[in-house]
Amino acid sequence: MKQIISRIMAVMLAVGLFAGMTQQAAAEKAFAEKKIVLQISDPNPFKQTLVLNVANNLIKYYGMDRVEIEIVAFGPGLRLLFEENANASRIQGLVDSGVRLSACKNTIRNMGKKLGHPPALNKNAVKVSAGIVRIIELIDKGYVLVKP
Repeated sequence: MKQIISRIMAVMLAVGLFAGMTQQAAAEKAFAEKKIVLQISDPNPFKQTLVLNVANNLIKYYGMDRVEIEIVAFGPGLRLLFEENANASRIQGLVDSGVRLSACKNTIRNMGKKLGHPPALNKNAVKVSAGIVRIIELIDKGYVLVKP
């Protein structure tokens, strides 16, 4: 019994250390040289691809540790963050490089009414109260708004 408790404690300690390292990495990124918020509010697949291209190009140019990027989707642009989006693998690659995804709750609710159910979103998307409010919050924190 004591061995089981010891093992559980060791696992909890390891998880705590990993979480601390993840939080530290996020805090270090807060000092990125450039902070960019990319707005997508257009249903056009070309525009959605363009947003992903811009995020990718920013990471290539600055390096993933020197740029902080958040894609905020609202209105018809929320389709970019749908689970079945054709660009899901590209989106995952950007997330793996530190790009954050924000999905507007107002849009989710309104699309849910039209669809008859809430849309299934990318597992990495974080729901925010309103997309435009999130953009304003980020601008207030020194982010530059880019709407490709």
